[in-house]
Amino acid sequence: MKTLLSFIKLAWVAVVITLGLCNFNSAFAAGLLTPNNSALPELQISEHHVDVVIENGYAITKVEQVFFNPNNQDLEALYSFPVPEKASLGEFVYYIDGTPVMGEVVTQQKADSLYEQEKQAGRDVAKTSQNSFKTFETQVYPVRANNYVRIHLTYIQPVHIDTSIGRYVYPLENGGVDEQELNFWSYKDSVEHAFSFNLLYRSAYPVEQFRLPSIANAQIKQLSQYEWMVSLSNQSGNSAASMVDEGQRTAAAKAQPQLQAQSAPAYQLNEDIVVYWRLQDGLPGSVDLVTHKQPGKDKGTFMMTFTPGMDLAPIHNGSDWVFVLDYSGSMNGKYSAMVDGVRKGLDKLRHDDRFKIIIFNDNAHMLTSGFINATAENVNQQLSRLDAMQPGGSTHLYDGVSMALKELDSDRPTAVLLVTDGVANVGVTQKKAFYRLLEQYDVRLFTFIMGNSADRPLLQGMAKLSNGFAMNVSNSDDIVGQIMQASSKLTHQAMRDVHVKISGIKVNNQTPEQIGSVYRGQQLIVFGHYYGQGKANVEVSGKIAGQKTTFNTSFDFNDSEQNPELKRLWAFASIEALQDKMDYLGADKDSEQAVTDLALEYGLVTPYTSMIVMRDEQFAAHNIERRNKNRVENEYKARDQRKHAAVSHNRVDQQKPMYKKSRPSFGGGGSTSMITVVVLLGLLCSRSRPAHASATTANAPRAKSTEPNKQSIRVI
Repeated sequence: MKTLLSFIKLAWVAVVITLGLCNFNSAFAAGLLTPNNSALPELQISEHHVDVVIENGYAITKVEQVFFNPNNQDLEALYSFPVPEKASLGEFVYYIDGTPVMGEVVTQQKADSLYEQEKQAGRDVAKTSQNSFKTFETQVYPVRANNYVRIHLTYIQPVHIDTSIGRYVYPLENGGVDEQELNFWSYKDSVEHAFSFNLLYRSAYPVEQFRLPSIANAQIKQLSQYEWMVSLSNQSGNSAASMVDEGQRTAAAKAQPQLQAQSAPAYQLNEDIVVYWRLQDGLPGSVDLVTHKQPGKDKGTFMMTFTPGMDLAPIHNGSDWVFVLDYSGSMNGKYSAMVDGVRKGLDKLRHDDRFKIIIFNDNAHMLTSGFINATAENVNQQLSRLDAMQPGGSTHLYDGVSMALKELDSDRPTAVLLVTDGVANVGVTQKKAFYRLLEQYDVRLFTFIMGNSADRPLLQGMAKLSNGFAMNVSNSDDIVGQIMQASSKLTHQAMRDVHVKISGIKVNNQTPEQIGSVYRGQQLIVFGHYYGQGKANVEVSGKIAGQKTTFNTSFDFNDSEQNPELKRLWAFASIEALQDKMDYLGADKDSEQAVTDLALEYGLVTPYTSMIVMRDEQFAAHNIERRNKNRVENEYKARDQRKHAAVSHNRVDQQKPMYKKSRPSFGGGGSTSMITVVVLLGLLCSRSRPAHASATTANAPRAKSTEPNKQSIRVI
């Protein structure tokens, strides 16, 4: 039986699960872990501070934690939080005797061994590891009796604009899909003294508005034409520790340990913080380029972002919709809301549409008798059957997907929409088997990924292999906005078989190598290495409605020393591509070693590598070179220079625009804007959410199948 998924709303999709999905209770969150039935006393999270800077197409997130031990014995801290999407963790600092010590990346096995050695010797030590696709876990020893320890970590990730809407998620909700883990650990997610979240956004593209859908009292301020600040903070009434300078925090807190239990917590780490921003209407389609090259080096790193402005016509013909719904035990407590969402979704189908519903837990079952017309009578009959069902059991994901792909009509556009937490735990569970299954059908699979503990690599890989798309959904999302984005993609044409060709300047190690499809409003981000300087000719080609379409531009590759983080972003994208190939073709020692080598070279935490912090003399004793320390120092110098410089204008195709049309958006032309629609959320959806304590606030290669039984289906 799967355990209850945390606080995850099935915020969903075009013509499927919509505004009925709004009332869920929190279960598991980021926080300190304590073994269940343990006699050990608990530690506390004294402070939690988050600082985010978004510029040049990527986000840098710094998280600082202060832990407190209110007991009379030394203890070990184990802190867990969800892995952010597309994020590479490359900086981990542990304060030893008040001095920050930078972590170094070693293999996970070596980090585990070093941590235990230092712990047994009674020396200060800390470690951050990645638990598969689910969580980052930080261990700190010791937290001295009646004392504090302080750590901070930093991760970077690319930021996409989708249909002129930007979205940043600071993940805190733990999906709760690992039954063994949840049976062993209890979570302490309260911040006792002080909490703050600050996001600085810098961009040459003008922004109309910022919004935090789930947090009404966040402070949002426009600092200049190109800069915005979002702030959220709170402190407990007796928090002397949070009132002092950062460098004095721990010393001041030591003086007043009695304050720990005297006031309500400052914050609960049980809900994602989701920030949206909406760009100005009518902005042109564009190509943006950010580069980094060290002085005296021939090789540089680039990030090229394509924001298409092209005709993707709406689809008006009758379509077939296959709804694949997870009703395993993780749906317990929110199943009725899901049915309400399906009701609203089915009501939006057109008169010439057809649908069928497949549900799955331990096995898959077809609720309808094949495809049926979307009449009121058929809709009501199927909803009554859904109402009568009770969720339970495990998740046979393969059976649900397999049934959905059978008996499709090759003469009608077809979309398969899968909603699940994506952790297959019975039947066929290997990624390779899912990929082999999808190879047999020429049909688009659209996956809607619920929560931070979902198996994103599997679901995203499945969508990519089928030339569909995957959307991640947080409980704190703007539900209407997510629906609009998904609906826009599913009801418009897409550009298929997309390729990016760069000539005129030497380029290699380009990732992703295979792109697949680009849907309405989606950006395309490409990383790679370039050599020398000069003019580049760039071509984006693909098919729209079966017709070959090509877009061209040319511009100069100019060097910059201001974006050293690009090297880590490229390395992380390359690691993801290697992992996709291993998922598809099977893991082998050479591929695993290639991933490990990249992670060690660029200082990244992965399932194969961890970051260890010890006293400086212990690094020397174990012959660990301080490469990451030097890398981070260079990154901080560049960030400081950027902070005091003007906002960068990174568009490079002004002289020869790649696109003649504006990028798509939800505003302008008399249509309802995103912000206006968002306001309707309060009228359309009654949220039942726990109040904040805050008072102020694949690349998997798609093989060409020659199998005679491969089904060819018209696709949306």
